[in-house]
Amino acid sequence: MKAVVYERYGPPDVVLQLREVEKPTPKDGEVLVKIYAASINWADNAAVRGKPFLVRAGHGLLKPKNRILGTDIAGQVEAVGRDVKKFHLGDEVYGDIYEAGFGAFAEYVSVPENVLALKPVNLSYEEAAAVPQYALVALQGLRDKGQIQQGQKVLINGASGGIGTFAVQIAKSFGAEVTGVCSTRNLEMVRSIGADHVVDYTKEDFTQKKERYDLILDIVANHSASDYTRALSPDGTYVAVAFNASAMFARGREGKKVIQLSHEPNVEDLLYMKGLIEAGKVMPVIDRTYPLSEIAEAFQHYEEGHPQGKVVLTVEHDT
Repeated sequence: MKAVVYERYGPPDVVLQLREVEKPTPKDGEVLVKIYAASINWADNAAVRGKPFLVRAGHGLLKPKNRILGTDIAGQVEAVGRDVKKFHLGDEVYGDIYEAGFGAFAEYVSVPENVLALKPVNLSYEEAAAVPQYALVALQGLRDKGQIQQGQKVLINGASGGIGTFAVQIAKSFGAEVTGVCSTRNLEMVRSIGADHVVDYTKEDFTQKKERYDLILDIVANHSASDYTRALSPDGTYVAVAFNASAMFARGREGKKVIQLSHEPNVEDLLYMKGLIEAGKVMPVIDRTYPLSEIAEAFQHYEEGHPQGKVVLTVEHDT
């Protein structure tokens, strides 16, 4: 099968190579997925470059231990190992395989059945591949850490990106009044996915305004935790998605909470998102798609293009 492999850390256009590798065989409890689409996440970009250096603790100190990257997949069940109970040949599935050793940038991957869910029926493979990791980050930040409630004023800082576009829609599904912070060129798109209000960060700083929010989901980390808490209501919550060093040591004031998020892949939340998507409450936003053979260009766009939503890779198979 074809797969994008790398043997050392470095720039994607230097270290990523499309090669022929051995097709995996599902072990007991595993499902072999024929991948039709994958998407790029921050974890993939960090793992390619080995930066920040801390990521090497999980990927290999001197060289990568997982030769094939990629965490978000959408595809079809090609084969199942013994004791697989939830899936059958031909099932359309999607999932975040971060904790299963990566492997999405390939024609096939074999993973434990408990990291997969049936794909939303109203999504294409490309759309489904855009969902898993970033949708769960947004969901867990808002629902689990932020304890979002109907009628709350919620601000999404970084509303036009991969996580932010899900966060705006998920917050609306909970009945919140949503403010999205983004650049000038993304204002209309953020409104189009449901934001009640938008703030152009190139023209104004929401942390310096009088408006107060019950919940702030921060995907950018371009302010200190004290700046964010100043924009909170007296019992509000600040959830840092992007690593914010000041949030690690901050203490809430007057009942305000400061939380650093670490997302957890799980099938229950994939099924929750499946329900929201099939109900028409959430739809993935895709900035651009690339064939797997153009993965270096896809990474370049991810890093430099300030994409609206996700960057998706399509995987073609020889007939």
